Amino acid sequence: MTRPPTAAQRRVIDAADPVTGRLRGTDAQLAALVARGLAFRHPRPPHDHFLTPAGHRIREAAPEAPAPAVAPPPAPGVFTARIGGEEDAPDDAQVAGPSRAREVHSAWQGLLELRRMTDPHGATERPCAWERTHLVQAAALALEAAGHRPAGRDGAGGYRVRATPQPEAVAVHAPDTEELRACAATLEKAGWQAGEHTQPRTRARYLLASPRRA
Repeated sequence: MTRPPTAAQRRVIDAADPVTGRLRGTDAQLAALVARGLAFRHPRPPHDHFLTPAGHRIREAAPEAPAPAVAPPPAPGVFTARIGGEEDAPDDAQVAGPSRAREVHSAWQGLLELRRMTDPHGATERPCAWERTHLVQAAALALEAAGHRPAGRDGAGGYRVRATPQPEAVAVHAPDTEELRACAATLEKAGWQAGEHTQPRTRARYLLASPRRA
């Protein structure tokens, strides 16, 4: 059985960029992670180090220590795409502000870079493995990066991305047909396939979207 990473290595893994997996640490720490198959050194300058799929699994795994009675708040500075309708959704000024726009742009560019690094041909047209294991966040990032507005706390006024029982599929809801079709066009441009469906009881239209494989 593979030894768990040391405390110092775990801190480097936990501090990795949540989207790209880019690492920061000493040369010795990074080399040790590479030797254990938890990181790789990019062949192109500036030769940064990134988590491998095994490294991502360790980063996302629950800690072995017992959880505290009260869960700590999310770490400051960690980017999270807006899925729409969150109870803790920020106000309109924060959503539309320049700071948020920069964060979203940076996260989207990082995701494209992750696609390029993990695709055998360096292509960025298809979603990568990270997106397939973070469907809701990946679809929401594609929508937010394209300028679509997420719904507010009451669920109105914008898109909402939700998980579904179907494997590799999310549901996307929008306030009207025009916005729904605009979301479909954005997702298809971002490498997803999206089709319109009707909810049996409410007759409301929604998208069922999945990452495209080919």
